[in-house]
Amino acid sequence: MAKQNDSTVTEFVLEGLMHKTELQLLLFLLFVGIYGVTVVGNLGMIFLIIFSSKLQSPMYFFLGNLSAIDLIYSSVVTPKLLGNFVLERNVISYPGCMAQLLFFCIFATAEFYMLTVMAYNRYVAICQPLLYNVTMSQKVCSMLVSGAYIVATLGGMPHTVFMTRLSFCSDNIIHHYFCDIIPLLNLSCSSTSINELLVIFLGGFNVLATTVPIFISYAFILSNILCIPSAEGKSKAFSTCGSHLTVVVFFCGSIMFMYFKRATSSSMAQEKVASVFYTSVIPMLNPFIYSFRNKDVKTVLSKAMSIC
Repeated sequence: MAKQNDSTVTEFVLEGLMHKTELQLLLFLLFVGIYGVTVVGNLGMIFLIIFSSKLQSPMYFFLGNLSAIDLIYSSVVTPKLLGNFVLERNVISYPGCMAQLLFFCIFATAEFYMLTVMAYNRYVAICQPLLYNVTMSQKVCSMLVSGAYIVATLGGMPHTVFMTRLSFCSDNIIHHYFCDIIPLLNLSCSSTSINELLVIFLGGFNVLATTVPIFISYAFILSNILCIPSAEGKSKAFSTCGSHLTVVVFFCGSIMFMYFKRATSSSMAQEKVASVFYTSVIPMLNPFIYSFRNKDVKTVLSKAMSIC
């Protein structure tokens, strides 16, 4: 094979989710359904928010961006996962693998920061309601979203840049269903110390820079909710915040489980399951957890369906 980026490997073979052939068709149908719901749900939310004047508020602006992020990074990963169930040998080129890694790193990191922005939005709405329209102006919202994408891009690119500097000599079977950082590092025949430091320091920074503000915001929100006199008001506030916290815990927890411990053959099956959560399940559930349970969204959706 011709050399490419100091590597004798010009293509990789994706091992897939599991080897049990009797389950391949069932899993294929399951993940086709999950991906179909993800695409329809997130695209539906994006179009509803863009074209409905009733949904032109900061909360829905952030939800629309979250849906776009979920749609993109799920689409970066899931089609290749589906290929493992129907193809005898699921091959991805070296450039395609690096591109998949790049886009996944950027948009998975962007999800972290968008969840943080949404937590701040909830803090202002509950703790500073009189200043909400001033604090969360259109300009501020645009800056927050732009900042999330910029930081995500700066945080995601180094992983791919330093991955292209590694050598992959003979073994080209990625023991995963997409080109992720840890499985690629396990294949390299050159020193991966810099890449591992990047995972620890960049990953650690992104986790701290997002989870700490989220939990500080919710500490203030909780103290404010406890001061609400009516039980109905408390229940409504807890319900609204609970959905966001659930997604944060599952998304952050599954990613931290994957990246903050070195992969071994005995743990790889568990890590694949964790990966399924943040690449397929959470992007599917987000529109329903955040949006389609919302009264305004239901009203706009029913009007749109009646017109159709």
